[in-house]
Amino acid sequence: MPRTIDPPTIPDLTGRRALVTGASDGIGVRIAAHLAAAGAEVVMPARNAGKVAAVQDRIRAEHPGAQLEAESLDLSSLESVTALGERLTRDGRPIDVLVANAGVMTPPERQTTADGFELQFGTNHLGHVALVASLLPLLRAGGDRDAGGNGAGGNGAGGRGAGGRDVGARVVVQTSIAARRARMLWDDLQSERSYDGMRAYGQSKIAPALFAAELGRRSAAAGWGITTAVSHPGVAPTSLLAARPEMGRSTDTASVRLIRWLSARGWVVGTPETAAYPALLAATDPAAAGRFAAPTWRLGVGGPAGWVDPWPTMSDRDEAARVWDESLRLTGARFA
Repeated sequence: MPRTIDPPTIPDLTGRRALVTGASDGIGVRIAAHLAAAGAEVVMPARNAGKVAAVQDRIRAEHPGAQLEAESLDLSSLESVTALGERLTRDGRPIDVLVANAGVMTPPERQTTADGFELQFGTNHLGHVALVASLLPLLRAGGDRDAGGNGAGGNGAGGRGAGGRDVGARVVVQTSIAARRARMLWDDLQSERSYDGMRAYGQSKIAPALFAAELGRRSAAAGWGITTAVSHPGVAPTSLLAARPEMGRSTDTASVRLIRWLSARGWVVGTPETAAYPALLAATDPAAAGRFAAPTWRLGVGGPAGWVDPWPTMSDRDEAARVWDESLRLTGARFA
């Protein structure tokens, strides 16, 4: 019988607006559902409009009255990212929480994005960098709303923490256990000379963690009112390693078959539901700024969400600054 793992306590998010990438599948569905259940209006950008509409129907059946908004987004296209940023900016409503959850994993052969980047690095990291940059005015507005005391209150992200401390808007990035010993491939950033799917995936997941740390530091220095946190979902049966023809994978991998088997029995790994909990903790805990949320069973592949020490690969300030500079150069993104 699978062990019961309780979700983190989520404060009232009424009046708050959250954006969750990858919310049409797997872990992202559960993140969006919990935020909506807490009262947040949740923006769910995705490539497949029919798929996200079906997910929204399921969430509304589970949580009547859930405020959900579908948007079009392809993170492997900077043009698509820019278009979403422009639409939401014209709308003008502040964003209080952004969870960079979407990702792709280990296509057998090297693929590229619409802009010529290695697919995993371009989608998992650079697409999210461009998205955060395009939404910076709305995120700053979320932080400014709290600084002015005009928010909805509560103790969640984008609200006021213990003692009335402003916590501003929150940006959460998802890393992966594959990033624990990963490194930036500075001598072959786009895997053009040599492609190894797992090595490229590891880079695409350590880069967001380094970028988030640098974003948090720059926000604090410039007064942007944005805090950042990193989350790690552990291991769970999702579509990342399943059959995905667009990834060049016609059948499920042996890894995902084993993960499903373990998950169904409550052994070692988590489920899509429990794998959402670290991101929810990072997104809504007022004390999350600069911290790392992850499953707390041994090896960090499953278990209740909690705060853990950042991996050494996440803590190099010089590397984080280099990731920041290179990411902005490649995407043309501006933070001003």
